[in-house]
Amino acid sequence: MSLRLFGRAAATSERSDFELLNLFLVRRGEAEFRILYRRHTPRMREVSRRLVGGAASAAEDVTQEAWLRAVRAIGSFERRSSLRSWLIGFVVNVARETRRRAGAEPVYMAEPPELQGEGADPLAMLALELAVDALPPGYRAVLLLHDLGGFTHAEIGELLEIEEGTSKSQLARARSAVRARLHPETERKR
Repeated sequence: MSLRLFGRAAATSERSDFELLNLFLVRRGEAEFRILYRRHTPRMREVSRRLVGGAASAAEDVTQEAWLRAVRAIGSFERRSSLRSWLIGFVVNVARETRRRAGAEPVYMAEPPELQGEGADPLAMLALELAVDALPPGYRAVLLLHDLGGFTHAEIGELLEIEEGTSKSQLARARSAVRARLHPETERKR
């Protein structure tokens, strides 16, 4: 019997987000929600941590509040974007509200941990981090959502409530500003 249950759980976990979402909406099944939660929470938590400035407890609070709001609104999800983008939208909004309530200026993913690793030059990492930190918040958000988060310009537009073209131009300007800061001699020659 337990093998059959295990097989059913494995089959459920292989379903797409939309299939799981449909099952959850019909059955209000805990198993489907748990799979969606496990699938999306790590990315939500990572984005939360960057948006609230790296504090793990604040990021956890933002993530949990984002999930609560998403579950309340899940019936109105129109599926025009991926579930991941829709959930990250809640994270962005909750993080903005949290920062605003704290009287702090929004922080947009100012610390890219994926770039850290064995063999990474610590001075180069510090220079890159400083270059990214020096960007205006909008440029920084677009750069990190696109280049580190893997979001499309359309998704970024939805998340940050900007036009897709604005996302593209801010990404180009952000990359140019980072290059100029990291390699000022090369950028002067252009």
